[in-house]
Amino acid sequence: MKIQEQIEHLREELRQHNYNYYVLDNPVISDFEFDQKLKELEKLEEEHPEFYDDNSPTQRVGGQVVKTFNTVTHKERMYSLSNSYSKDDLEDWVKRIRKTIEGDLEFTCELKYDGASINLTYENNKFVRAVTRGDGFQGDDVSHNVRTIKSLPLVIKGEHLPENFDVRAEIVLPFEGFMKMNEERMSEGLEPYANPRNTASGSLKLQDSSEVSKRPLECLIYGISANNVEQETHFDVLSILRQNKFNVPKEVKRCKTVEEVLEFINIWDTKRYDLPYETDGIVIKVNNLNQQFELGHTSKAPRWAIAYKFKAEEAKTKLEKITYQVGRTGAITPVANLEPVVISGTTVKRASLHNADQIAKLDIREGDTVYVEKGGEIIPKITAVDFSQRNAHSQPTEYITHCPECGTALVRDEGEAVHYCPNTMSCPPQVMGKIQHFISRKAMDIDGIGSETVVALVNAGLINDYADLYELQQRDVQNLDRMAEKSAKNLIAGIEASKNQPFEKVLFALGIRFVGETVAKTLAKKFKTLDNIINADFELLISTDEIGDRIAQSVIDFFKDENNATIVDRLKTHGLTFEIEEQENSSNALDGLKIVLSGIFKKYDRKELKALIEKHGGKNVSSISKNTHYFLAGDNVGPSKLEKVNKLKIPTISEYDLENMINNGA
Repeated sequence: MKIQEQIEHLREELRQHNYNYYVLDNPVISDFEFDQKLKELEKLEEEHPEFYDDNSPTQRVGGQVVKTFNTVTHKERMYSLSNSYSKDDLEDWVKRIRKTIEGDLEFTCELKYDGASINLTYENNKFVRAVTRGDGFQGDDVSHNVRTIKSLPLVIKGEHLPENFDVRAEIVLPFEGFMKMNEERMSEGLEPYANPRNTASGSLKLQDSSEVSKRPLECLIYGISANNVEQETHFDVLSILRQNKFNVPKEVKRCKTVEEVLEFINIWDTKRYDLPYETDGIVIKVNNLNQQFELGHTSKAPRWAIAYKFKAEEAKTKLEKITYQVGRTGAITPVANLEPVVISGTTVKRASLHNADQIAKLDIREGDTVYVEKGGEIIPKITAVDFSQRNAHSQPTEYITHCPECGTALVRDEGEAVHYCPNTMSCPPQVMGKIQHFISRKAMDIDGIGSETVVALVNAGLINDYADLYELQQRDVQNLDRMAEKSAKNLIAGIEASKNQPFEKVLFALGIRFVGETVAKTLAKKFKTLDNIINADFELLISTDEIGDRIAQSVIDFFKDENNATIVDRLKTHGLTFEIEEQENSSNALDGLKIVLSGIFKKYDRKELKALIEKHGGKNVSSISKNTHYFLAGDNVGPSKLEKVNKLKIPTISEYDLENMINNGA
């Protein structure tokens, strides 16, 4: 046998043994035999470096050290899931689906593992990249660390899979491995890790991959992201991924009714305690992939999937003190400072009390014994008071009337649950919070400056608002603590580079109340320039899709404020982008037209058609209604959908008709 063939044969044999051991839990050779084969391969690779392969089993041990993690934009956004907690919630979700989907519905139920979400890219049947979920739009490249996870296949056969595709997965740390890691830490006199989820997530950001390889992480696959998938259902996709040696959990069930879904939930609400991993619920997905596409997404989550969350673990503890936090918008959040208590493996010391109404509703007082649970297994909250333990001399909580940071009298707008500090220009947390928001990744994404640097700059009197950033000089900042000449140079360069950020990011960065990332994109697309937004009246603003009364009034109030107007004028002089840059070859040919897509297309795939519609001013909508302007139909459109289109007399067009509309101006 030739050397290259011998090397490839050993690699394939070791990959199969890895799969048998880490995925199937059914080893067919001893650890000693495996190690001997691995050493044989290492020796051959060392003697013949011309046959080096990143994806060889010998590379699982890690060894690569990185100082920074590159940011990578996801090809497909990684959405979060909407949550449900009852049968009524699930039935309401199905009712919403039925408004769009006619005909048979089927669901896939999977366990919701509690770990770190990851996107894995495969090209030509080889693993090439792993990117963390991040903010859903972009994440960190942690490929060197994920490559060490032994249940992840680095090379696959690719049977019945696209040539290039991404898979979505959860990186978890099994209980057994977590406890072993903590035993070792405590024997060395170190603090134990808090819980498996945070430890798994933190492992992905270690700089030395050889350290990651020592941790018993596992990679559980739950979906695919690709064009031209052969399979018609999500369940079949999981089966194909499993056949290609991906570690797809076997606890998956296809269900035809809500009752079958609830039966699955009830079984695993008890059986989950026997699992080797943390899990906090069940994920229910519409099984048919075409139906998933038709349902689409909201701005935050897919309409075709929902998470049923198991009831959170609850504990009793003492509320020692109520303090108040001031957010960047001036919103006041009361915080319960608790006697430490362990819930779901995490030590809880603080919990949000939300607002004055919540405190009054539960009659929460300092010194009370309270019930605490981790809402959604993440954010601790107080659910009730044990009145039998209350001190006879206890006094009702009096909500503060003045800002705890600057002493300004608080305000509470009619219809609002939250109190606000109106001192937007000199209340320290608001000043710092607005600048920290401005520099953040989703906003101006300024390299070389973080939250701590903002605090240092404000405390040093160098900045008091985000426009001041563009007037900083290198000599101003390099004398700050922990700010060497090179760091100062990078900071100034990062600020200068941010002037190239697109209009929608600048608009979001301004920190207008209720104007989140999605709303900022909508306003930018509709009005094109900042001046058009500033000059828009209330009626024009609310005539824009997704802009309601509250957002419209907030936009008007922001730009009416003299301080804000002055800051914006200063930003203009510094050359930030305040008008939308039209895409090349874009037009207004489909401006204002609402179009529903359905079926299978020949020239374009659905994603390309959606992008084409948006590029030329149209709007993709998921359901047919009297407000639909056109029905874009491919092959295999359901008869019930066509019947609805005909009943409402909605014009039906093909992908070629759409091209003509764009080319000739609809």
